[in-house]
Amino acid sequence: MLSIVIVNYNATSLINDCITSAMQFNSYSNFEWIIVDNNYIAETHNYFKNKFPFVKYIDMGYNAGFARANNKGIKIATGEAVLLLNPDTIILDDALDKCYQKFMHSTDVACGVQLLNEDLTPQISGHFFMKGGINHLLAIPYWGRIIKYIATIFKVKKPHIENTNIDFEVDWISGAFLMVKKDAINKFNLLDEQFFLYAEEVEWCSRLNNIGKLKIYGAFNVIHLMGKVIKNSSNTELYDYQNLSDKKGFQLMISNHLRIKKQYGTFWLVFQYLNFLMSIPFIYCSYFIFIILGKKRKTYSLKNINGFAINTFKLIKYILFMIVNKNYFYKVL
Repeated sequence: MLSIVIVNYNATSLINDCITSAMQFNSYSNFEWIIVDNNYIAETHNYFKNKFPFVKYIDMGYNAGFARANNKGIKIATGEAVLLLNPDTIILDDALDKCYQKFMHSTDVACGVQLLNEDLTPQISGHFFMKGGINHLLAIPYWGRIIKYIATIFKVKKPHIENTNIDFEVDWISGAFLMVKKDAINKFNLLDEQFFLYAEEVEWCSRLNNIGKLKIYGAFNVIHLMGKVIKNSSNTELYDYQNLSDKKGFQLMISNHLRIKKQYGTFWLVFQYLNFLMSIPFIYCSYFIFIILGKKRKTYSLKNINGFAINTFKLIKYILFMIVNKNYFYKVL
């Protein structure tokens, strides 16, 4: 049996659409459905209870984030495999059952599917590790463009697969749809509960890689309405993961650095942070040069640059916690 864990945080309508899309296919009744609520509201609980009586419901009691809430669901899951499924997903063509059947007849320890955007264009679903997590530097204004240009010159392998319709082995899988065998979880434990949001599935996959292969089954598709859920908690209008200037961006910075520390160690953590720190004067110089040259379309807004600089300076506190291995819940949202 497959156990499906969905974490809720003010996403009632999205979860409704997600489960309803799965109920188009008879296979839905073969699965164990678990909703873990990070913001319990009696009205929401009653709604799910009446609309989806087959769903098990867990109240976390506080906004526990992605890792802790999923771990709670995994602990009560009785299936041979567990699927971490985002609320903002729509199931197509019985993808849940098809993926599960293929997965359980394989030797893979974890799998994902080809995620699609709302307009059915492909969404990045599978990724590769880069030493020290240096791909995170690409999100730094201007600085990231130079690094990307240098990587292009030296023909550095891209850190992801953009689209596939075949089985493809990857290093880590998007947490929007991540299916893992229960015996693999038992060997390499649950998600790391120091993470609040972002990068926790990356660190988890780095441990799962030690016992077997992770695959994207490209023949199966699921729509992922990327960023719809986080808007509820961060009030951001930007759904991508490149903006590091707001509160959501600060959480991204913290979580990415934490993942690097856990996966690659203190040297690469410090290397990453120094790149962020040293990029600030370069960013401001680049901004004003583009303004003087009249190339405003190629510039970031001054508001975004200021936000990035403030977030980078605020990050030093958390970097120090990571260096001394402080037992801390890295939550800022």
